[in-house]
Amino acid sequence: MKQIRLLTGMLFGVLMSGCASLPESFTASELPLNDDVFTQFHEYTPESADEIFKLDAAAREFVDNSQSPLSGDGDNLKNLIRQIFDGGELGIRYITNANTIASETFANRAANCLSLTIMAKAMADYAGFNAVFYEVDIPEYWTRRSGVNLLNGHINLRVSVADTLRKNQISSHFIDVDFDPQTIRTHFPRNAISKEKITAMFYNNKGADALLNNDDIKAYAYLRAAALLYPEFGSTWVNLGVLYRRHGLLDSARESYELALKLDSENLTAWENLALLHELEGRTAQARDIARSVRNKRESNPFYHFILGEEALDFGDAEQALIHYNRARRLDNSRHEIFFGMGKAHYELGNIDRAADFMKLAAKHAQNRQDEYRYMSKLSDLQSAR
Repeated sequence: MKQIRLLTGMLFGVLMSGCASLPESFTASELPLNDDVFTQFHEYTPESADEIFKLDAAAREFVDNSQSPLSGDGDNLKNLIRQIFDGGELGIRYITNANTIASETFANRAANCLSLTIMAKAMADYAGFNAVFYEVDIPEYWTRRSGVNLLNGHINLRVSVADTLRKNQISSHFIDVDFDPQTIRTHFPRNAISKEKITAMFYNNKGADALLNNDDIKAYAYLRAAALLYPEFGSTWVNLGVLYRRHGLLDSARESYELALKLDSENLTAWENLALLHELEGRTAQARDIARSVRNKRESNPFYHFILGEEALDFGDAEQALIHYNRARRLDNSRHEIFFGMGKAHYELGNIDRAADFMKLAAKHAQNRQDEYRYMSKLSDLQSAR
C-alpha cells in the first residue's frame, strides 16, 4: 500500500488539536525557527488580528439589514445566520482554499470553514451577540490539491444571544455556524478555543497555501507568525518541518516534528513525516516501523482509504482506486465523497452506467446544495454520453 505523504493544512476546516502545552522551560528563543535562512521573510507582513476580523462598510450594512427592532433577539440571531447562507442574500459558498479575511470573504461570497467562522464571528460581535470558537475532534480527513494530500481539521462557531440581552428571555437561543452539518449531528467532541489560536490557524493556512505554490519565503513568514503567536498549535510545526525538509534543513525538520509530537503524541501526520525523514537519512528500519504503526492506526478510518483512492486515480490507476474506494465504502456507506470517487473511477474505466449510478448516490448523500448541484451536473453529462 502506498504511503501517504502529506502536508498539514486547515483547508476544509480546522486541524487536530494539541493536547499538551510547551514545557515551561521551553522559551520562544529556543523554538526551531530559521530566520537566518529565510532572510527575506520581512517582505511579507501577515495580517493583524484586527485586519483579519474587520468588517468593511458593506458587511456592516448587511448585518444592520438583517436585524429588526421589531423582532426578538433570538429571531434576529436566526435571521443573521440564515442570510449568511441564503442564496437570495449573501449565499456564502464553500471553497476549499478560500483563506481570506472577513471583508474579503464577504466580498467574494465564498469561504472555507475557517474563513466562514472568522466572518461569522465578526458579524456576531458587531450585532451584539456572543460567539465562541470551537475546534472539533473529527477523524483524520484529507483533500488533495496540486498532487499533495492535505490533512483537514474542523472548526465551527456557536453564536448565542448575549447574556445582557437574554436576562428577560425564558430560554437561551444559540445557533452553530458550520458548513458541515454532520459534525453537529454526529456530536463529535469539541473544545472552545481562543481568538489567538484561530489567528494562528489563519496564518498556518496561508503558509500552507504558499507551500503549495512553492513560495517558500512567504510560507515561512506566515508559519513563523503562527508559531510565535500560538506555539502550542502542532500543525504549524509539521508544516515548518515540511518546509525545512524541502530546503535540506533536516535537523530543523526533525526538531519541528518532535515538537509537534511533544504537543500531541498521537499526531499521526507528524509521525508520518518523521518516518519520511528517517528514510531520507538512511534509517530504513526505524522509518518502516513508524510507517507500519501509522498505517495500522488508520486502517479503520474510511477517509484513509478514500485518499489512497484519490491518489491512485491521480496516478492513472482507476482499478486500484476502486479497491481503495470500496474499502472506504465498507467502513462508511454514507459519504458523498466516496460515491463520487467511485463514479470517477468507473468513468475512467469506461463503465458509464456504473459511473452514473454512483453520481446519483453522491448527489443523494450530498450535505449541501452546492455539492448536490455539482454531482447532478456531472450526472447530466454522463447521461448525455450514453
